[in-house]
Formats: sequence, C-alpha cells, structure tokens
Amino acid sequence: MTDRLPHEKGFHVSWDQLHRDARALAWRLDGKGPNEGQWKAVVGITRGGLVPAMIVSRELDIRVVDTISVKSYSHQDQREAVVTKSPQAELMGDGTGILIVDDLVDSGKTLELVRKLYPKAQFATVYAKPKGKPMVDTYVTEVSQDTWIFFPWDMALQYVQPFRGTD
Repeated sequence: MTDRLPHEKGFHVSWDQLHRDARALAWRLDGKGPNEGQWKAVVGITRGGLVPAMIVSRELDIRVVDTISVKSYSHQDQREAVVTKSPQAELMGDGTGILIVDDLVDSGKTLELVRKLYPKAQFATVYAKPKGKPMVDTYVTEVSQDTWIFFPWDMALQYVQPFRGTD
C-alpha cells in the first residue's frame, strides 16, 4: 500500500449529510445550556462553522448569532491560528452560556485559541479528529486523523476518481 497525501483519503460530505449531522449536533446540545437548559448565543467559527451554527441556532431557537473568524489553513496546509474578527465583547464575557460551533476539529489549534479567549464556553463540532478531540465538548462523528473531509462548499458536481483502482 502506498502512502497517500491527506486529500487522497477523502470523506465527502453532501449538503444533505451536513444538514443531518448538524441537526444531530443540535439534538445533543438541546437542554444542555447553563440557563435552564438554554444557550445565550451561538458563535460560529468562520468560515466552516457558519452553516452548522445556523442549523444549530435554528433547531434550538437561539436568536443571537455571532461569528469569530480564525484563520489556520492556507489551502491544505495548516498554519498558526490567528483571530481576524472577534464577536461582540459584551456578549461573550468569559464564554458562559455561549455555544461555539465549528464544522471540524482537526489538530485542535483553532479551538485551543478560542477556548483561551472564552474558557467557559461550550465547544461543539460536527466532525472531530483524534488530535483535536480534547478541545471539543460535543461532536457527532469522529474520523481518522489522516482523512481529509471534503465539505459541500468545497465541491462541484463532477466525476471523482475511485479510492482504489480505475478499471
């Protein structure tokens, strides 16, 4: 067996699958907020966390939604995480009652940075890899560290080469 590049062991997620998985994430978080089971706000980590955050906020009827922008990837290369846009400071405080949502925890560097800023927030992702799992409180699906997840916003409708063989 030959060594593969990270993107060659792909897990392709359709819009339908992402929607189902984000709803499953909402179900796991339902009633778990600190204020009689309710969350004060949802904060999506951009860009990947925007769609799951919207679905979770809809499912849990959370009307306050904000974003934090963290850049840690350039194409398929990971870099040091940097906050490029913060949510409203008066909303966030230390994170108490805040649900922070992302699509994926990979190495955990993004969530580690955001957790330092908001240590009492609840961190939830749709997908989790082993290295990043300690940084997330709730997730739906674990995938291996060497799997590259192709999200629907990264895809186009076209032929895809099979994982093994071409005959």
